[in-house]
Amino acid sequence: MDVLVINCGSSSLKYQLINTNTEEVLASGLCDRIGINGGQFTYKPKGGEKTIQDVDMPDHEVAVKLVLNALINPKDGIIESLDSIKATGHRIVHGGEHFTHSVLVNDEVIRHIEECSDLAPLHNPAHLLGIRACQHLMPNKPMVTVFDTAFHQSMPPHAYIYGLPYEYYEKYKIRRYGFHGTSHSYVSKRTAEFLGIPLEDSKIITCHLGNGSSICAVKNGKSIDTSMGLTPLEGLVMGTRSGDLDPAIIDYIAQKENLSTKEVLNILNKKSGVLGISGISSDFRDLLAADEEGNLKARFAREVFAYRVAKYIGAYTAALVGVDAITFCAGVGENAKFIRGKIVSNLHFLGINLDEKANLETVGKEGVISTSDSKVKVCVIPTNEELMIARDTRALVLGEHL
Repeated sequence: MDVLVINCGSSSLKYQLINTNTEEVLASGLCDRIGINGGQFTYKPKGGEKTIQDVDMPDHEVAVKLVLNALINPKDGIIESLDSIKATGHRIVHGGEHFTHSVLVNDEVIRHIEECSDLAPLHNPAHLLGIRACQHLMPNKPMVTVFDTAFHQSMPPHAYIYGLPYEYYEKYKIRRYGFHGTSHSYVSKRTAEFLGIPLEDSKIITCHLGNGSSICAVKNGKSIDTSMGLTPLEGLVMGTRSGDLDPAIIDYIAQKENLSTKEVLNILNKKSGVLGISGISSDFRDLLAADEEGNLKARFAREVFAYRVAKYIGAYTAALVGVDAITFCAGVGENAKFIRGKIVSNLHFLGINLDEKANLETVGKEGVISTSDSKVKVCVIPTNEELMIARDTRALVLGEHL
C-alpha cells in the first residue's frame, strides 16, 4: 500500500511516497518558495538521481500537481498511475485538545483544524491548503491528519496547566500542548525496541534537537511532560527561539526599545536562541566552524544549549521517577557529537558515562553512546516522522487499531 506523506509549510511542501508494506521510501522531495518568485522543485526517486527544477509555484495546488506528475512521469517516475497511491497522510502542527490521535479527514476535522489556526497561525492554514489541494486533485483518495500535539494529550493536568487564573484555560484553552509529537512517539517506541525493553514498562527521555528543539518524558509509551508549551517558543534555547524566560522581559524590552509586544515576540521567535547569543547563525554547523576558528561566542552559544538540554533531562528524570534510556534525535541530536558530549558530561549524577569512541562514530545512525557499565542507556535514534505518518495513515484506511 503506497501512501503519499505531505508536510506543508506556508511557502514549502515536503513529500515522501512510502510503500507501507516494506516501509521503503519510493520517492521524496521538496517544493520550495511556493507563492514566491524563484520556486524550486526537488525530486528523488528510489535508486535514481535527485533532480532540481526551477519552476514557479503560485499556490500549493500547483505544487501538489508537480509532485503527482513527477511520480508518474514515464522517464523517472516511480509508479505507473495515481491509482497506486491509496491514501495521503498530512502532518498538522496543532490539533488543540480535540485530537488525541490521528484521524481520517472529513469536514468536521477540517473545521477543528481551522479553529486551532490562532494557536499555529504560520502552520495550520498552510496544512489546510495542502489538504484542499489533494481533495481537488485526488477527490476519491482517503486522507489522514497526524497531529504534532496528539502524542502529548496523555499529559496529566498538573503537567500541562499554567500558573494563571484557571478561567483562561476554561475560556481560551491556554495550556501546554507540546510539539514534535510524531517524532517523540516514533523515537520512544524505536528506543524500547532497539534496547529490547518493554515499552509498556519503560521510562524514556527523548531529545528532539535541531533548529527547533524539544524534550519529552515518556512513561510506558505515553507522554507525561514536554518542554514546548502553548506554542513552540517555550522550553529549550533553540536555533532562533529564546526558550524559557521571565515573561516580564517582554514588557521590559518593549519599553526600553520602544517596541510593541508583537515586535518583541518576533525577536524571541526569530532573532534569539543560539543565533541571538552567538550573533553568527542559527545553524549548529556554522557555530561549530566558528568555534573551531576560536570564536568564543559560538562556543558559548553551544554550551548554553547543551546546559539547557541537560537541565531538562534532570527535571524529567524526576518527573519519571527514574529513567531507563535517554535518546537523541533530529539534526543536532543525530549528528552533533560535541553537543551530545557536553550534555552527557552533565549527567554523571545519573551514573552515565560517555563512550567517547561510540559517540564519535555514531552519526546519523542508530547506536548506544554510553558505556556498558552506565546505569542509564544513552542512544542515538534517527527520527522518522514521515514513516509514523505513513503507518497511521495505513492503519486508519485499513481500519486497523492505532
